[in-house]
Amino acid sequence: MVSTIALVVLGLLTAEKLHYEAQLMGEKWRVFYDWDFIRFILDGFLITLKVCAVSLFTSAGVGVLLALGRLSSAPWLRVPSTAIIEFFRAMPFLLIVFAVMFGLPSLGVTIDPYWQLVLAITINAGAMFAEVFRAGILAIPHGHTDAGLATGLRNSEVFGSIVFPQAVRNTAPALLSQAVRVIKESSLGYVVGVAELLNNARVVSEFTGNVIQAYLAAGVLFIIVNTFVSFVGARLSAWQEQRG
Repeated sequence: MVSTIALVVLGLLTAEKLHYEAQLMGEKWRVFYDWDFIRFILDGFLITLKVCAVSLFTSAGVGVLLALGRLSSAPWLRVPSTAIIEFFRAMPFLLIVFAVMFGLPSLGVTIDPYWQLVLAITINAGAMFAEVFRAGILAIPHGHTDAGLATGLRNSEVFGSIVFPQAVRNTAPALLSQAVRVIKESSLGYVVGVAELLNNARVVSEFTGNVIQAYLAAGVLFIIVNTFVSFVGARLSAWQEQRG
């Protein structure tokens, strides 16, 4: 109750301040009703969605490979996989972005800013996905594997048809949480010059001078996407609980 009252008071004070600064005038909010601005913001939003889709696919693939490497009985595969996971999990994402942005050109490797962002997200999120997959695989009872082997299946067949599908199903809510993280990380695309949502909002704010309104429009779109993904994750959790 107290927190609700505090939020209401804060909202009223904010509205009063915006009114005092003439930020509530209709002209200031053109980004919400002028089609040229709306289209420019949506163009950035589509780029953000593309970055997220590609990054989720690549980072999930990298995560599976790293998880299998860390679970391997071969030290030459387990040790480097573990080192990669722990190193990039501890590394700040912005530092990875800078490493890709400035490190690759210094090595003579030049790639498009779009793929620089995808690569940075893949490196960071791949390590996170690896731990989620590893936890899901370890949670599967050994009896399932033994039963599969007893029927004559090979280890690879047991993993592909019995263990891994269950691991993905059991970790689906955690995977969706990582998907929200990837969506948020895509907002750093402006650092490498990708014309994604936040970058286009910055351009609109500089062109119109309406900083609050431009970034608010970007924030609303981020909230919509993240809320949708979180809702799907909550529904999956509830579905799994109902199934026991």
